Amino acid sequence: MTRGMTMRSTQSTTKDRCGAWLLGLATIALASSVAGGPTWAYEEGTVTDGGTLSGVVKLEGAVPKPKGYNLTTLPDPFYCGRISDGEGWRILQPFNVGPGGEFREVVVYLEGIEKGKSFADKEVPQIEAKDCLFLPFTTVVRDDQSVTVVNMDPVMHDIQAYETSNLGARVLFNVPLPMNPQHPRNFKDRTEAGMYHKHMAGPPMKELVKLSKGRRIFVMQCGFHAYMESWGVAITNPYFAKTDDQGRFTLTDVPPGTYKLVIWHPYIRTTIEQTVTIGPKGTSDVTIGVPAPTGRLYANEVLDHAYTRYNVTEEAKKEIDPLLEKQAH
Repeated sequence: MTRGMTMRSTQSTTKDRCGAWLLGLATIALASSVAGGPTWAYEEGTVTDGGTLSGVVKLEGAVPKPKGYNLTTLPDPFYCGRISDGEGWRILQPFNVGPGGEFREVVVYLEGIEKGKSFADKEVPQIEAKDCLFLPFTTVVRDDQSVTVVNMDPVMHDIQAYETSNLGARVLFNVPLPMNPQHPRNFKDRTEAGMYHKHMAGPPMKELVKLSKGRRIFVMQCGFHAYMESWGVAITNPYFAKTDDQGRFTLTDVPPGTYKLVIWHPYIRTTIEQTVTIGPKGTSDVTIGVPAPTGRLYANEVLDHAYTRYNVTEEAKKEIDPLLEKQAH
């Protein structure tokens, strides 16, 4: 039997710390929405009468404005500017939303499950630095698990990772991310365009994500290119998913019982959770409405009017060509 449920948010209070360039970034997420989870050890086993929970997540309201970065104030403006607005600015939109409000790349997971199916993916999660982006934007990891970061670009990147909560940030690791030495280096020679656009993996950097007690969120940023962000959340059981392009998710083999369903996105400032009950071999479907945050979310929000600070000169604009993607604000 399928049951329809609509989820709404419960408000949580946190501090908005938008101070220093790097540490300020790490305090943006609402770690309080996922902190203080269960402390027991999850037991893997066979589920014979498990049910299925599926649903769709939608952002309700106007999509927040993106961030804007003046490429001339950061390294490698020519290469990284291959994705830009044509005016010398790189745009980062943390909210991946479809035309019908489909909220993509949102993490959905269940809490309160002590025993159930095995973790399907035993491999170490991988994050790639590609076209001056960290991909994927959101990652799911198990606490005390390593992640592998690989540089696919012909420029140097630098990994600066922090765990975060409403109490502040703590450094997890800070290491350079070397590039593949076979990459051509003359970016302005257009005859080599096909060569330096071909991504080649540099040495993989395997780093341990070991979060402090009660913390579940970490953020990674490039120390050279501030618009490169990747966020992660640590889970305690295999009942999790990321929403697809239609904003949908499915959790299978859920042991019968009542659990807390949690929806997580690093820039949502409210706690999104719902109590769900799964019957033996039952099927439940949920429609999740996430209220869009309002107001100014970050200091470098793209403005409606022309930029008046750190303007990009006409000469610099000629050097920054959006060969891969011309971004809209």
